[in-house]
Amino acid sequence: MNTKPNLHVVWLKRDLRLQDNEAIFNALASGKRVLLLYVFEQLLINDPHYSQRHWDFVKQSIVDLNNELKPYNSKVLAVNSDIIATVNQLLSQYHIKDVYSHQETGILVTFNRDKSFKRFCKNNLINWHENINNGVQRGLKDREQWMAWCDTFFEIEPLPFTPESNQLLTIDEIEKLEENFKVTDLNTKIDTPFQKGGRTTALKYLSSFFNERHKDYMFNISKPELARTSCSRISPYLSWGNLSVREVYNQANHLKKTSKYKKALDAFMSRLRWQSHFVQKFEMEHTMEEASINKGFHKLKKSVSKTYQKAWETGYTGYPLVDACMRCLNETGYLNFRMRALVVSFFTHNLWQPWQEATTHLSQMFLDFEPGIHFPQLQMQAGETGINMLRIYNPVKNSLEYDPKATFIKKWVPELKDLDIPFAHQPYLMTELEQEFYNFKLGIHYPKPIVDIDSTRKNASDILWNMRNDKLVKAESLRILKTHTVRKNTSKT
Repeated sequence: MNTKPNLHVVWLKRDLRLQDNEAIFNALASGKRVLLLYVFEQLLINDPHYSQRHWDFVKQSIVDLNNELKPYNSKVLAVNSDIIATVNQLLSQYHIKDVYSHQETGILVTFNRDKSFKRFCKNNLINWHENINNGVQRGLKDREQWMAWCDTFFEIEPLPFTPESNQLLTIDEIEKLEENFKVTDLNTKIDTPFQKGGRTTALKYLSSFFNERHKDYMFNISKPELARTSCSRISPYLSWGNLSVREVYNQANHLKKTSKYKKALDAFMSRLRWQSHFVQKFEMEHTMEEASINKGFHKLKKSVSKTYQKAWETGYTGYPLVDACMRCLNETGYLNFRMRALVVSFFTHNLWQPWQEATTHLSQMFLDFEPGIHFPQLQMQAGETGINMLRIYNPVKNSLEYDPKATFIKKWVPELKDLDIPFAHQPYLMTELEQEFYNFKLGIHYPKPIVDIDSTRKNASDILWNMRNDKLVKAESLRILKTHTVRKNTSKT
């Protein structure tokens, strides 16, 4: 006879919120007692795509969740383990028939982990309920119905968090459970240049954006310095699930009815939908983590230069905007979209390095690392999809256009702060006399350019455009379009 108390477990992953969390909502709807669980898994902590800044963000998010849960006399059980060992340990004290989580579109190690957990659940007669996350669906063969379904999904009002009295495991019960686990230390450094994790902080960013900052969104979206305040800055909170795309979309939609800046909000909302589109793309083409989605580009061979890569990673390429961007990213975890595209373009086109060589450094640095955005975007900027316009960004042209006073450059490349603006953009144009005048020596105080952007641009452009005529590249381009776009109905009515 089973004497163990019944328990439903919500396995939190990249959905670190209580509101509009379908897994939590469905677990609570069961009427059974519920435990909220987060597992700091060694397989992810050791994975090269992640870094300490990510785990600190997660810890801060859990601390914030625990503050939200105080009125309910509950908290998250946060442990260092793996999911199977954790649930196995819980089974020794509770009868667990149901586990809830969201469907994670993650890297290969999480996909393999989920397959193992699915087998574990089957062997232990546990129902694992995986819920839709941000409109991304598993198992699609094409996008014919996806857009309409996604429209419906985004129109649904966000789900509330309404546990019944004593439905969540109490703090005392969880602390008793903690005796059987290696409990995670949730303390993090307070003074860091990174955005702080947690829904409370996320809502502050969202509120200031909707109340004031969105009015300059379209004017400053491409400018590396001004975008830091004019963009929403909620991307880490979407990536780690402190906010859901749907609730943000709903708020923007409501605000649009009364706002004077409807175009800015339309542009912002389109990017929210764009987020779901790219994650859906990765969900359907998981091999993108390691290889180009267009198989025709698998024959493209590039020589790996660790010297070039080190200069790019650390911000010592001799091109001020590229270097400012990389140093800023390394220091703060954030870079606006256009500058992200520029540094990837420089890496893959001018330095002619395989995009795969950029994946781990960028994922470690991006506080908002989202696999479903990361890998499709890398390939798109590298020009290896066969369906997107080939864009090779000129770092000098972009710095003159988007950082005309060299404000961003001088902030992040202080070696150049005393130079007049033209030389801050192109220090390599200085004559020996001019270098003497500024007490500045090119190659000593700041590196000479490691490549020539004009010749390397031409080389990359010639090779990639020629490859577009390749038979396999063309066939793959058609396959990708058929899979990831909605075909127009050309039948006559």
